[in-house]
Parts: sequence; structure tokens; C-alpha cells
Amino acid sequence: MASAMELVLLFIITLVCTLSAVAIQTHPLDPLTPAEFKLVRTIISKSYPTSSSHANLTFQYVGLDEPDKQTILSWLSSKSKPKTQIPRRAFVVARFEKQSLEIMVDLSTSSIASTKVYKGHGFPMMTIDEQFVASDLPFKYKPFIESVKKKGLDLSQVVCTTFSVGWFGQVKTNRILNIQCFYTNETVNLYARPLEGITVVVDLDEMKIVGYSDRMVAPVPKGEGTEYRASKLRPPFGPKLKGSAFWQPQGPGFEIHGQTIRWANWEFHVGFDIRAGPIISLASVYDLEKQEYRRVLYRGFISELFVPYMDPTTDWYYKTYFDSGEFGFGQSASSLQPLTDCPSNAAFLDAFYQSSQGSPVQIPNAFCIFEKYAGDVMWRHTETGIPNQVITEVRPDVSLVARMVSTIGNYDYIIDWEFKPSGSIKLRVGLSGILEMKGGKYTHTDQIKEESYGTLLADYTIGLNHDHFLTYYLDLDIDGEANSFVKSNLETVKATVDDHGTPRKSYWKVVRETAKTEADARINLGLKASELLVVNPNKETKVGNKVGYRLIPSSVSHPLLVADDYPQIRAAFTNYNVWVSPYNKSEKWASGPYTDRSRGDDTLAVWSKRDREIENKDIVLWYTVGIHHVPSQEDFPVMPTLSGGFELRPTNFFERNPVLKVLPPQHVNLPNCTIKS
Repeated sequence: MASAMELVLLFIITLVCTLSAVAIQTHPLDPLTPAEFKLVRTIISKSYPTSSSHANLTFQYVGLDEPDKQTILSWLSSKSKPKTQIPRRAFVVARFEKQSLEIMVDLSTSSIASTKVYKGHGFPMMTIDEQFVASDLPFKYKPFIESVKKKGLDLSQVVCTTFSVGWFGQVKTNRILNIQCFYTNETVNLYARPLEGITVVVDLDEMKIVGYSDRMVAPVPKGEGTEYRASKLRPPFGPKLKGSAFWQPQGPGFEIHGQTIRWANWEFHVGFDIRAGPIISLASVYDLEKQEYRRVLYRGFISELFVPYMDPTTDWYYKTYFDSGEFGFGQSASSLQPLTDCPSNAAFLDAFYQSSQGSPVQIPNAFCIFEKYAGDVMWRHTETGIPNQVITEVRPDVSLVARMVSTIGNYDYIIDWEFKPSGSIKLRVGLSGILEMKGGKYTHTDQIKEESYGTLLADYTIGLNHDHFLTYYLDLDIDGEANSFVKSNLETVKATVDDHGTPRKSYWKVVRETAKTEADARINLGLKASELLVVNPNKETKVGNKVGYRLIPSSVSHPLLVADDYPQIRAAFTNYNVWVSPYNKSEKWASGPYTDRSRGDDTLAVWSKRDREIENKDIVLWYTVGIHHVPSQEDFPVMPTLSGGFELRPTNFFERNPVLKVLPPQHVNLPNCTIKS
């Protein structure tokens, strides 16, 4: 029983936290505040005391329990000012006594609304805190210390990091991870100097080493030539780049109100989640002819990132990562560097997540928002067909970018949402950072007589082949919730002279097919010429076309693992580039809610087997961006950005070109700063 003093203290903390949260919050989709994180920790810690030596409470996931969609839409349409606050709740996944608890916390009443023990396969996302603790264990482990000494290495120059281990058919699985280590003497590019063959196995619940191996398979690669810090590089430098500027003498063209962004003809909300990272909600575009905002996207984010490496040998076969569900895009977010990560005209937003003990952790400059002008053309035409006239009209293209960078181990993922005045949304991910490299026996390709599973980049250094599959969750609401998915197939038609009286022998036509159920909407792109649209079957343009948005992929890749390989069973949601499902609030993680060591039995691919109706329904589009990566020497020692993405483009959404009447921005004459001798 809590003492009277403890109850009074809890009441005071709860009151202060609740008042702070209410004072700050203005939007029901805003991410949890530091005050709310503290309130959640206080409430749950009271219900799950850790006085026993066996009772350890850790917070694996704390996020906003998104209010029901209809509640949000009603709140948006409300004319009352100020709008009535929607009660806020936090969804928590905690580990307590080696069990995963799902706890719903009602922040408005400062109480636990529900608790459930998760009994299925898999474990929650790993926290940064427990990974740090696990990474330190080898340095107190005698067999590891002896291995380092045998290699003639300085233990103080060794660093270790964590790797998820996946699932490979085991009947029973524990919450374990592997530790592998690197040598930093002569460099900070630790991934370039692996201690190949050493693996430490750690039980996260017990937080102790439960397995160890040292197979002494390869020498440690040299540190020479692996440096990438500007301050440590030596001449010659190049290529030389002159400075550039983007100057807005009247200030930025966008406004930030809390987490809501308004720019040009767009309005949207920027959220944050420890697992998903950036979440874009309620994206609406202003229709100049209708004189109103029209909704395009209710909610969108990266649901999962599957990164399998193509080395089936003992020390590498398990490296098939699910970076969102195992490590968390959000908690891995990096603080953006002004003037380098983002241009001089950028504004920044911070983000917060919870530590394993439940306290708030701040990520300064987690987001940047900026207007982008790269010399692109919005539209143009030169007309020379009219006698004695040359008519040229050009509009420069300016867009708004919301950016976050997530650094998960060796890779940096640059995540961009780009909004264009034309009504398009471009989604792009840039891959940079350091390759994951394997120590080898070779200094020249002539020495390689067996499969190396990658590319020889430098002496004793192999960059391994791998994939990146990013699955986006896109709850499109094209002019309303009731939408349909339409495949516009481009089919060749043979013609004869008798058909049209011309010598043409063929043409193509559009054959439209509306998906009735989920099975109809599973698509692997590139197999036939087609356009994919989400339309509102209940809304038409004046001439009778259904209003819609089109998915335009940039490049297309498909998984090359066999379907019954264990990593691919877990990642079966990548078997198709496109899936469409009916909206279900609980179905948002393509790899399932408990991805670490999961078995693929609670994923998008499994949900879709129900083959539910999707015509004229509230539907979700899932799209996977795939990149096969064969490393090259240009990727070493640090990798130039490799990009992939897609575009959501209005298709018969407007009555005409929505940027027809865009006036060119006023030209600014910059002062001539050239110094003449």
C-alpha cells in the first residue's frame, strides 16, 4: 500500500504534468510531450514496482494512441473556437518480469485504462539504453579479452555494437542479440575494421553473455584510407565547389503553428514516433477554383525497412534487419546540422521519445522544414508557330521539404517529404553512411577463387551485397474517406487499314480495372504497362472523370530471396510492390507489432489473406521502395547518397492545371560583392 505522503506526491506530479500537457497541446495528433512522458512513467511505475531483484520494468515503446479517425475528422470540421480538446492516451509496451505488457494510459484521467500481456511470437523494439549496456558486456568477459590480446590489439581501441539475430525456425526463442566488435585505432570508421569471427551472444532480459565464439577467420583490415572527417583529411582536396545562397528577403513562405505546417497551397501536420520517425498527417491542398482545402492524405509514414545481407556463412547469415521494428527509425533520429543537412532558409523542430526508464529524451533539430529551389521548371512553353511572334512562358519550380535523418548503425537514411504547388507529393529516401564490411583474406580480385558475397573494396575489406526495402503506409483520403484502387492497364491494339483508313498497324488503349478485394490489388510493378490510381468513385470533375491521385514509382526492385527462406517469411510484405487494405487502426506495422525475432505470422501479408473488400471503402495503400545494392569502390570509405522514392500525383483531381496562375516569384538583385583590385 502506498503511504499518504506518496499519494499526495503522485497527485501533485499528475496535476502538474496534466496541466503542462494541456497548456502545450493544440492538436490531437501532436506527439507526446516531455510532461506526458513523465506522467506515463509515474503512473506505470506505481502499478509495477521494481523492489524485487527479479522485477525489472523497462519502457520499450511509448507513443500517442492515435484517436479514432472519425473523432479526428469531426474535430477538424468543428467550427467552435477554441476547439474542444480530445482526451489523449498513450500506448505503452513495457517489459516486466520477462513479459511484454501492452498498457493503455489515459492521460486525461491520469490512470491506466487497460493492460494486456502479449502472448504471441516476437519481442518489442530494442531500446538504445539496453543496447549500450549489452555492448559494454564483452569488456568484462575474459574469453573476449583474451581473444583481443591474441590478435595483438589494444583493448582500449575496441568498440562493440549490437545486431538483431532474426528467426530461423527455432521452436522457442529468447530475447537475445549478437555483439560484434571493431578496432578504431587509426580511424573513427569503425565498420571498416571488423574483428571478423568474434561473436558475443547476450540475453537482454538477463543482461548477461550466454554465448561466445572466436573463429579467427581473417586479419583486421588496415585503418589507412578509411578517414572521412574533414578536419582529418589531407590535400589534395576536390572537386572544388563554390558557395551558393538561397535568399528570401521577405522571410520564409511557410508558417509553423505547433506541428502544423502551412505553405503555398498546402497544409499538413508533422508528427513523430519512436518507431516510425516522421509521420505526415492531414495533408490537404487548396483548390483555387473551388476555394477550399481538399484532403489528399490522412496519415503516412515508413512502416518498415527490411535490410537482408547476402552472406549465408556462420558469422553473417542472421544479418537480415528490420530497422524500424527492431531498432526504431524515431529513436535513431540524428540532430540535423544547419547549413549542411538543411539549407540556410530551414526552420527546425525538436522531437522526444522515452528512455528505457521512461524519462523523456530530446532530439534537438530532429526535423527541418525548408523551401527548395534547385533551378527546376514548374512548367514552360515556347510558341513559334504564330507569325512574327515568339511567346515564352516559364514558371520556376519551388517546393517545400520536411526532412528527418535516421542513423541506424552504419547507415544514414535521409527521409524527405516534398510538397509541390502542382499538388504532387514526392517521397524520397537517400542512403548514405558507411557500408557494412567483412574482413577478408584478399588484397586483389585475382586471389578470390570462391564466392565472396560482395565486392573487394580495399585490402582485406569486402563490402557485402544487400537490399533495402522500405514499406510506406499511405492512408490516402482522396477528397474523402471512401476511395477505390484502379489499375489502368495500357494494352496494345493491332489495327488494319480497313479499321481507320490509315497505314498505322497498332496503338495502345487504357483498360481500367477497379480492385474489388485485397487480392486484386497485390501488384508487382514492371510486369505490364499500367498506371495505378486511388480515386474517389463518388466525386467527379465537370467533364465526368473520377478524381484521383496516381502512384508514380522511380525505380522498381523485387526481393530475390526464395519465399520459404526464413528472413523472407518474416518480410513477406515485400513480396509485392503494392498492397491495398481496408483501413484498420491496429494494422500499421507491415512487419507486425512485435518484430524482433518474429515469425512472420502477424504481418501485412497475413492480414491481406482475409481478402477483404476495398472498393469504395476507406483504404490504405502500402508501397515498397526496393534497392538492390552491389557495393562499389566509390562507396568506400563513406558512401555518396543513393536515392529512391516515388511520387503521388493528382490525376483528374483538379479541373485544370492547378499552377496555371502561379505568378513567378519576384526577382531579387543581390549586391555585387566582387572585390576588384
